Amino acid sequence: MSILCGFPLLECVYCLACARWAWKRCLHTAGHDSDTWGLATAEEFEPVPRLCRYILAVYEDDIRQPLWEPPEGYGINPDWLVLKKSYENTQGQAPPYILYLDHDHMDIVLAFRGLNLAKESDYAVLLDNKLGKRKFDGGYVHNGLLNAAGWVLHTEREVLKDLVLKYPHYTLTFAGHSLGSGVAALLTMLVVQNRDKLGDTDRRRIRCYAIAPARCVSLNLAVRYADVINSVVLQDDFLPRTATPLEDIFKSLFCLPCLLCLRCMRDTCIPEEKMIKDPRRLYAPGRLYHIVERKPFKMGRFPPVVRTAVPVDGRFEHIVLSCNATSDHAIIWIEREAQRALDIMLEKDHIMEIPAKQRMERQETLAKEKSEEYRAALQRAVKLAVPHAYAPPSQYGTFDDEPWDNSPESSGESSFGSSRKTRGKETWDELIDRIFDKDESGHLVFKMSHSRDD
Repeated sequence: MSILCGFPLLECVYCLACARWAWKRCLHTAGHDSDTWGLATAEEFEPVPRLCRYILAVYEDDIRQPLWEPPEGYGINPDWLVLKKSYENTQGQAPPYILYLDHDHMDIVLAFRGLNLAKESDYAVLLDNKLGKRKFDGGYVHNGLLNAAGWVLHTEREVLKDLVLKYPHYTLTFAGHSLGSGVAALLTMLVVQNRDKLGDTDRRRIRCYAIAPARCVSLNLAVRYADVINSVVLQDDFLPRTATPLEDIFKSLFCLPCLLCLRCMRDTCIPEEKMIKDPRRLYAPGRLYHIVERKPFKMGRFPPVVRTAVPVDGRFEHIVLSCNATSDHAIIWIEREAQRALDIMLEKDHIMEIPAKQRMERQETLAKEKSEEYRAALQRAVKLAVPHAYAPPSQYGTFDDEPWDNSPESSGESSFGSSRKTRGKETWDELIDRIFDKDESGHLVFKMSHSRDD
């Protein structure tokens, strides 16, 4: 009799627990992801809206007569455009991109466009992946995006090398949106690991801005490359928060809200310790910049605030159940809100009337704080037992000489590794010959046998 009386009580407890979970998930807003982060400064955030405009230029058929007209004084100079590659030029191996020489900001920029829903080649890049399929530098990466990045590096290596040597004081910046952000991030990692192919470029000259980033690298790589890769997320954007493989997301594109709700329920039930210790789980790469412009239970957009950190645990792990989860992924909105946020930062600096000397000192302090935060993130990763996480051996975290597991499994499955690691085993040209074939027109294509074996 007592057992029968206990059933209603258990059902009530279960219902209350479910109601509490649903209440907490519905109340989880984007601001919770970054409420403990520090505020970004105008100096470090300045490139973001500018690079968004360069990415938008990739979408234009004619840069001299753009369909999307940027504000006066913020446009791209057509005379500084080095090259522009379309889908016909890339043969479906990578998304379209431009190489732009920004003399005003002393920057060499390679910018990629995002996913084109009408192009099968973009889906082929997304679908070429399986968790744990491709190892790189001691971690895991998205296979299709790494292949696309490898194709771009091999194709544009000589052009980039010439520009880097011709302009030794210019930075080398890779930028991309959505699908292009993953290609840009992995291309940055390839360049860092093969700097001798670009005239021994200093690691400090290389940087990447992944706009609305795809989750394309394992946690240890996301943290270890935070000194060169920056990811920018607008408010509720779903893609950086969705651990679902990219191919599953875009297979379910027309039922995306259902998929996001199911993933939200599933990820909530997985302990965070288990997520962190899964070496195959992919994350948004590098340092994170979060643009927050909406508040809970309030309508409309507020003056945007940009928060930044190199988080290890709590790295955009929870999907935000929001009607803006997809609209916040649009590059046009990110550019507008990033520019608004930068204008607010600059206005505050102008009101404070910071002298030039103090501004220089603030930049030096900022660089020191970012370096310390970067080290702290690496130490946090080690403390949390993130697979293959370790502290950097030098001030700038150059990992080329760090020993790794030399087992066949760890060394044999990485097609693009450090040039120093592979020296004596395989030259760059031998590596390219092993991975690529040439078609009848002389274009590089990936070997089908290589793709299956990986």
